[in-house]
Amino acid sequence: MSKPANHLSQQEIEAYLWGAANLLRGLIDAGDYKQYIFPLLFFKRLSDVWDEDYQSAYTETGDESYARDTADDHFTIPAGAHWSDVRSASRDLGRALLNAFRDIETANPDRLTGVFGNASWTDKGQMPDETLKNLIEHFSKHTLSLSAVPEDELGNAYEYLIKQFADDSGHTAQEFYTNRTLVHLMTQMLEPKSGESIYDPTVGTGGMLISALAEVKRKGGDTRTLGLYGQELIHITAAIARMNLVLHGVEDFEIISGNTLSEPAFIEKDRLRTFDIVLANPPYSIKKWNREAWQSDPWGRNFLGTPSQGRADYAFFQHILKSLDPKNGRCAILFPHGVLFRNDEAEMRRKLIELDLVECVLGLGPNLFYNSPMEACVVVSRTNKPLERQGKILFINAVKEVTREKAQSFLTPENQERILKAYQAFEDIPGFTNVATDEKVIENDSNLSIPLYVRSAENNNTGEKSVKETWTEFEENSSQFWQQMDELVEMLDGMVTGEVEHD
Repeated sequence: MSKPANHLSQQEIEAYLWGAANLLRGLIDAGDYKQYIFPLLFFKRLSDVWDEDYQSAYTETGDESYARDTADDHFTIPAGAHWSDVRSASRDLGRALLNAFRDIETANPDRLTGVFGNASWTDKGQMPDETLKNLIEHFSKHTLSLSAVPEDELGNAYEYLIKQFADDSGHTAQEFYTNRTLVHLMTQMLEPKSGESIYDPTVGTGGMLISALAEVKRKGGDTRTLGLYGQELIHITAAIARMNLVLHGVEDFEIISGNTLSEPAFIEKDRLRTFDIVLANPPYSIKKWNREAWQSDPWGRNFLGTPSQGRADYAFFQHILKSLDPKNGRCAILFPHGVLFRNDEAEMRRKLIELDLVECVLGLGPNLFYNSPMEACVVVSRTNKPLERQGKILFINAVKEVTREKAQSFLTPENQERILKAYQAFEDIPGFTNVATDEKVIENDSNLSIPLYVRSAENNNTGEKSVKETWTEFEENSSQFWQQMDELVEMLDGMVTGEVEHD
């Protein structure tokens, strides 16, 4: 059995994990690191925690059978499927790993089905025994027991590795990694509480669910009573989300692989299951979705209308709204600015506003998204607004509330606090926020574009404008223009390439 190790610092654990990825550099594409590193990390963690539980129980009782049963209470590791069994294999390490993974998943069907993904472990051309042996020996250098690396610390290191993989791969990063400072802000706005259910329909690696968990813990709530749920299209990403939640010590969760729009996974009594909180960063303006099926959606998710084939944003939006608890449901969704003003969605926006579902529209600064300078927005909705907010929408222009250091843009605690306080106050702040009535927004053709409602402080002054003021006004007014131009270019590009949409 593994012996207890000295506590690893956060820096040590991060260097240790990234060292495993470096062993694969030049052997496989950087975008595939995650398929191999995450399952090995998870396997090592399960084995070391099992060992720790076993040793503790055996030391206390001297009974091997009791100690094994105690260790299996956490996660069952069948005979022959432990890390040490694979490490001792002299050949066909890929097959040994694959067998161990499948045995563990089978022994823990409720929590670990599919958790190890579907990498090509037995393909010796891509992953020869020598490479696997090097990886296994690298991970064997440290013990990943709970005493050596507590759940929060390993979870943080896991999140670090997710970001490093996004940085290193240079593609699909938006789906793989969302700016954590922004996610933290969104979570604070929704105020998750003990006992609530939290759902992400495009869950990715689970970062938004983890943020909700951390917020409840930060406020002293009981995280054991939280229910965390998510659906993810990409199989390996869903597996990573499951591992992420387990490594953060989450007991009650359900992550399901599949297409949220065509096959929503969470159904109760022939209806969509509803949740207290939904946090989401849906894929932007996807074109390949089944619009025809949406027109007669059996779950009633087309209550605002059917979006155009070229953009599924309002399909995701309606799915989320339909998934909210009718009494206490609230959501925060990350969207491109186009959802606020595009003409082909005006009628859906009008119905949305008439139903008084929009509580806040938050405009964000540039470069908060991985490898993209674009600005985006957060739309906050509630099924049951407080009386004083009914019939009203708060607009926040937080384009300047962003900090950039070392080519990275993020929201500092000060940035987050200013935005959060403005949201909680729900009142006019010249140059920063404006509370508009639903009637006023509908009079503006249901346009939710923030510059229509929040003017900069400089523009509120009368008299002759300075060069700086004129330039500031130009930047603000041109921002919306270029957002619209980006959407137009995207649309024309699709027409020129003759892209055919299908499921």
